[in-house]
Amino acid sequence: MDIAVALLFIALVLFAADRLLLLLESRGHVTWRRSRRRDLSAEPTAELDSLLEDPAHRPPGQP
Repeated sequence: MDIAVALLFIALVLFAADRLLLLLESRGHVTWRRSRRRDLSAEPTAELDSLLEDPAHRPPGQP
């Protein structure tokens, strides 16, 4: 009987966490299930990315 109660409690906690994350997603705070992931290749590169890339592949005029 204790195992059944524990499994029910775990299922309830997971359901509540899913609902909470869906609420936060609807407000724009997190990406959970309903929105698609952004295409990261379209995002601007960070300064760290430009420091780590190969110098031979940099556009002319950049150090």
